[in-house]
Amino acid sequence: MTRVLDVWLHEKKAGRLTQDEDGTLDFAYLPDYLVGDDAPVISVSMPLREEAYPDKIARPYFSGLLPDERARRRLASALGVSEGNAFGLLEIIGGECAGALSLLPEGEPLPEADAHPPEPLSEKRLAEILDLLRFRPLLGGEEGVRLSLAGAQDKLPVCLVDGEVALAKANYPTTHIIKPYIEGLDGTVENEIFCMRLAERVGLPAPKVAKGAAGETDYFLIERYDRVTNNDGTIRRLHQEDFCQALSVPPELKYEEEGGPGIAASQDLIAKHTRRPAADRLAFLRMVIFHFLVGNADAHAKNYALLYREDTPDLAPLYDVICTAAYPNLAKKLAMPIGGRGIADTIHLKHWLTLVPDTRAAQRLLTKDLQELSESVLAQSDELPSELKEDGIYHPVLKKVIEIIGKRAEHIQAIIKQAAGQEEGE
Repeated sequence: MTRVLDVWLHEKKAGRLTQDEDGTLDFAYLPDYLVGDDAPVISVSMPLREEAYPDKIARPYFSGLLPDERARRRLASALGVSEGNAFGLLEIIGGECAGALSLLPEGEPLPEADAHPPEPLSEKRLAEILDLLRFRPLLGGEEGVRLSLAGAQDKLPVCLVDGEVALAKANYPTTHIIKPYIEGLDGTVENEIFCMRLAERVGLPAPKVAKGAAGETDYFLIERYDRVTNNDGTIRRLHQEDFCQALSVPPELKYEEEGGPGIAASQDLIAKHTRRPAADRLAFLRMVIFHFLVGNADAHAKNYALLYREDTPDLAPLYDVICTAAYPNLAKKLAMPIGGRGIADTIHLKHWLTLVPDTRAAQRLLTKDLQELSESVLAQSDELPSELKEDGIYHPVLKKVIEIIGKRAEHIQAIIKQAAGQEEGE
């Protein structure tokens, strides 16, 4: 039997996601949606057209709305659905996705956002929910809760109402994301706060972040960059898609060595589709440099995104930045190798320069960015701990994070100096 989900973008029914009897997916825009010139696409991988998009394009995009890896397995188990059944999972939890999408059973109207106000959570109730997340990611199956976010880490979209955490239901838009500490990795909350505030300090676009606690559970709280609060207090969704979705790459292949997008493919995507391609390419390279400096080896294609403030997207702000190098049991190889090199201390200036056109101007600009960003990150990482301590944020892991940043910054400065010496000797 063919099954159908209506796909809503903002408050407009945009198309239909169909699953055939053999499990094949396809997506088609509705004829009414295609009328006129102002209908936005749901993805650059699926431009407006009458013909349906087949499984090889539809599945990577819609699977990309769901949690990754172990979180997806646990969610599927809790819901009694096969982890490979993206349609079945979205049928249950697809009401509030990343960006401005809502997926609802065919014919079901989009709920009014203010018809189901958020449920304020006491500290005790929040602690219970965060504990429940370990077994039921995104609270899958909770009555009235239809939330879906990508990523491997446990997380929960929430609202802040008068500064207090509240659980959104039905179609009420969430404004923040909570991520409890990762079991088995000490200080992940403080680590991520440090990295994200460091990014903001050195001039990179990064959402506001804070630390919270519910009972014995510390959590990381981040503002959603795909939500805007209007002057009248209402919340507007901004659409977004990660690089895997935009390039029709299944989320399970997000790492470059497994077939996922690397730096070159990401730059090409930016050049073809963003509103300010030249500026966004430079911003993307600065993000790559920052991930390197803070020791984040897990900056894969699902951790970069396109954000639709207008019909043509921009590069989204930084997110999911953590010093993975602080944990000996995590992989050291970069998710996106630099000049073919995945191990940090084997990357020299010549490898970095492969990321830009083979012109003196482009190479000088990248070398300048490497030098200036390494100096700025190093200086700000020394100053940031005192600011965090004023907010009651400290963990011994931060000492290790700062040490790693120091070594990475010194490495970049050394390879620039070495290359300059070689150039003078020629």
